[in-house]
Amino acid sequence: MTHENLGQLGQQVSPPASPEEAVLEVVPNPQAGTDYVARFTAPEFTSLCPVTGQPDFAHIVIDYIPGDSLIESKSLKLYLTSFRNHGSFHEDCTISIAKRIIKAAKPKWLRIGGYWYPRGGIPIDVFYQTGEAPKGVWIPEQDVPGYRGRG
Repeated sequence: MTHENLGQLGQQVSPPASPEEAVLEVVPNPQAGTDYVARFTAPEFTSLCPVTGQPDFAHIVIDYIPGDSLIESKSLKLYLTSFRNHGSFHEDCTISIAKRIIKAAKPKWLRIGGYWYPRGGIPIDVFYQTGEAPKGVWIPEQDVPGYRGRG
């Protein structure tokens, strides 16, 4: 497995100023040809309301079945961090993350759950997946509780 194309892993890197500037890197999947689920959980995701500029908070769960590439986790962390000063609605943040991962890693299957904490008393949860998961693959539940303090 080669890693010479990675520009962020093992380096001191400043957080990107925006999701558009962030670089989402991938590495070769050493288990390509075997279907399995990889999960990333970001329980402290933040972005800004595009209207008020107030912070929004979410618990993001990303499940994917890799193809030939894996998402490099440090670059994903930096990409998610880039939303901290980015104004976008909950739905747009969640779906944009999914589409960016799909573009970069070309997974066989992806599911994302954006479990947003309430603003104005209403939590907004956003869910997306690319279709049916391949048969025979264990897909665990995301197990993020419905809002009642979320945690």
